[in-house]
Amino acid sequence: MAFFLSTFTNKVDKKGRVSVPASFRTAVSSSHFPGIVVYRPFNLPCIEGADITFLEQLSDRLYGDFGPFNPDQMSVATAILAGASQLGFDPEGRVMLPGELREFAAIDSHATFVGLGRKFQIWGADAYAAHREDQLAHAAEAAPKLPPFGGGGAT
Repeated sequence: MAFFLSTFTNKVDKKGRVSVPASFRTAVSSSHFPGIVVYRPFNLPCIEGADITFLEQLSDRLYGDFGPFNPDQMSVATAILAGASQLGFDPEGRVMLPGELREFAAIDSHATFVGLGRKFQIWGADAYAAHREDQLAHAAEAAPKLPPFGGGGAT
């Protein structure tokens, strides 16, 4: 499965095309789909994305945890999987961000790609600056409460 790190801000052209960071393209290069998959998250004004494997595993998990006819499974599958877009790379490593997602995330002339490990987010540049400050403040409070790496025992 792909792994995404760092933050990059790239220009969005008038057609809605944006260059996916080279390290993100490399991360998905071993996938059987040559591109990224993007979708609207539940609680943030951005676009979330991943490689196809992440969405396949999410789908497997939804069916395994809830069962195929469970209303909760159907709601989450409809919200994420039905609204997802598979975006293939053009020869320059760009994708065409769907207009409805660009509008939702207030992405106009620049898009900020934010690596979050197994998935990433795409933000409007100004909105991400404010979100990052909020996240840093929250992390300062939450990090000390996390269990230590390696299960907690000192050796």
